[in-house]
Amino acid sequence: MRAREADTGVLPAAPRGWQRLRWLGPGFLWMVSAAGSGELLFTPRIGSLYGYTLVWALVAAVTLKWFINREIGRYTVCTGRSLLQGFARLPGPPHWAVWVIIGPQLVVAVATIAGLAGSAGTALVLVFPGDVRLWTVGAILASTALVVWGRYKGVELVATSFALVLGAASIAAAASVFRAPGELAAGLRPRVPAHVDPAEILPWLGFMLSGAAGMIWYSYWLRTKGYGAAGASTEDEGLDAKEFGPEDRGTARAWIRQMTIDNSVAVVGTLIITLAFLILGAELLRPEGLVPEEDRVAEVLGRLLGDIWGRVGFWFMVLAVFVGFWDTVLSDQDGFGRMFADGTRTIGARLVDAGRRLTDISEERLRGAFVIVLLTVFPVALYLALGEPVTLLKVAGGIEAAHIPVVAGLTLYLGARELPQELRPSKAVTLTTALAGLFFAVFAGFYVVEALWGRP
Repeated sequence: MRAREADTGVLPAAPRGWQRLRWLGPGFLWMVSAAGSGELLFTPRIGSLYGYTLVWALVAAVTLKWFINREIGRYTVCTGRSLLQGFARLPGPPHWAVWVIIGPQLVVAVATIAGLAGSAGTALVLVFPGDVRLWTVGAILASTALVVWGRYKGVELVATSFALVLGAASIAAAASVFRAPGELAAGLRPRVPAHVDPAEILPWLGFMLSGAAGMIWYSYWLRTKGYGAAGASTEDEGLDAKEFGPEDRGTARAWIRQMTIDNSVAVVGTLIITLAFLILGAELLRPEGLVPEEDRVAEVLGRLLGDIWGRVGFWFMVLAVFVGFWDTVLSDQDGFGRMFADGTRTIGARLVDAGRRLTDISEERLRGAFVIVLLTVFPVALYLALGEPVTLLKVAGGIEAAHIPVVAGLTLYLGARELPQELRPSKAVTLTTALAGLFFAVFAGFYVVEALWGRP
């Protein structure tokens, strides 16, 4: 099927003024897609191990992901296609780029959901009696129900509300214990602490704000919200941006500005929340020599904040940690479900299953099937078998970090092939995005070297 020809005036008008606020939402989902791992689980550990020494890496990772994610959003806004649909159009063997993404992400999906739900379960068991395994399974089933039957608006509403709660709670807690502004400022100077452990750093940077998968999901959430060409295209193959007339090119640029605002809100929110949890780790955990093992972040931080705020502090932190973990499970199930359904339909265009093309199955039904089986049954089984959230998330985080440069490079190549000159990024933005991919490639390289041959 050919992409629908885009005549002049086909794109819906971009929001203006206060209407822009109503179009925020995809960024909130992107922001919470890794909050439970990047911000809540790994960041306090990093603060405990290294204090404020790696603030520069935190700021660099979040800022560089802004550039990568903006280019992903640019492609979807201008064509109405998801990123995987774009990757399927690249020259070479059929769908090779889709397979490069989908294959490793199957492992990431199961490990991430299992690890995050396990961490949410340990927060619940501090409040309610019962086995942590029961609460872990309950957390997964609750998010599954909302994702399958609540649809996008329900998921967006809950994710946004929980993101605001998490932000307020983390800022309030960090502000009450912050005592070292000079040390935090010194952490902006790039330096590597002695005896740094790449096995701790890479998953942290990989999940910070989001991993490679979360960036791909951003294109789905933009499409579902109706950004730009997604609000005009009724076909999976989207629009040909090179055929836009002057009016549509101007409208597309306005939508890119709206997407940039949405993207920036997510980045700023993530930076604030992550700094808050780094402060909690450096100010509460490090002086005590505590590095929360496995999934005891809620218990340890709650106890230490309780020493300052009293009993209210304990419950306050337990609630904040649970909200962060469960909200991430919710957005991850939605994002992975959309990505695997899209990938299956894209690849299935060349396959026949029981006499029927996979493309005849609606994307909504495929998404529901993936959420129920791959993102519910498998994570429950994996958690019950292993029960080690941090280990599971470290494996997933390493894959995510290694995938980021792949996504960055393919996205830049795709945009250069399919977008007209007026809608492409500037040379400076293109170079910065390429450097962002290189930044994560270097960290991933160190991780692989250590895993195979020991620390260099």
